[in-house]
Amino acid sequence: MALALCLTRAATTVVVAASHFSLSWTHSIEKILWEEQWQVTPAGLVVVDASIRGSGAGMEPPDDAVLRDGVWHYRPHVPPQPEVVLAASDFTADHTLCAEGRCQPLHQWVPGEGPVRMSRCDAP
Repeated sequence: MALALCLTRAATTVVVAASHFSLSWTHSIEKILWEEQWQVTPAGLVVVDASIRGSGAGMEPPDDAVLRDGVWHYRPHVPPQPEVVLAASDFTADHTLCAEGRCQPLHQWVPGEGPVRMSRCDAP
């Protein structure tokens, strides 16, 4: 079986048959776009690249970030994650997940209320 991304909200789990995906969101105060590229591995979810389209309150890029065309690019120094929990905010738009050749808000990938749990799973 191939590795896939599992999205869980409340009692609903959706399997996304993708080994790579991107996640983006807008900072609630500065209204600046953040984007991360992820890989699904046997060890868990690994963030392989990140970018911030500016800087501001609580959004300082790390010391090793490189500014290209007004966007800070860097590789987060984070070990594989068994699970990533994404909380919904009443102050910003939903996270956007791009995988399987489509990009859409998380609530369209997995309906319901409350946080979304992302984890590695086996594709059917």
